[in-house]
Amino acid sequence: MVTAIIGKDHYRTELLASGKTIIADEPEEVGGTDQGPAPGEFLMMALASCTAITVRMYADRKKILLDKIRVEVTFEKQQFKSVFTRDIYLEGELSEEERQRLLEIAEKCPVHKTLSNPIEIETKLMK
Repeated sequence: MVTAIIGKDHYRTELLASGKTIIADEPEEVGGTDQGPAPGEFLMMALASCTAITVRMYADRKKILLDKIRVEVTFEKQQFKSVFTRDIYLEGELSEEERQRLLEIAEKCPVHKTLSNPIEIETKLMK
């Protein structure tokens, strides 16, 4: 479970997960205090970090000589859909076959799978 708590600060929000606290906020130009990433950036960070972790786990398990992974994610709202662009940079002594396999593995990251399927959000107002 993740919990978001906001008081009267414009729009600084505490996010609590697994006993850790981080801050979400909005940029100053839209009235925030710019003390943390905006909510949409957390969604991109989830995709980027899940991709990197998934590729690292596979490379470690298969003993692939992968030194570093960098994943850059951008987001664009188009007329009829939302598009995430994910650029993956792999450093190390990798064959073309290994590079292609790591790309296939990146497609299997759980966040990617979640965002690629229909999503339903159930909302309940609690007391």
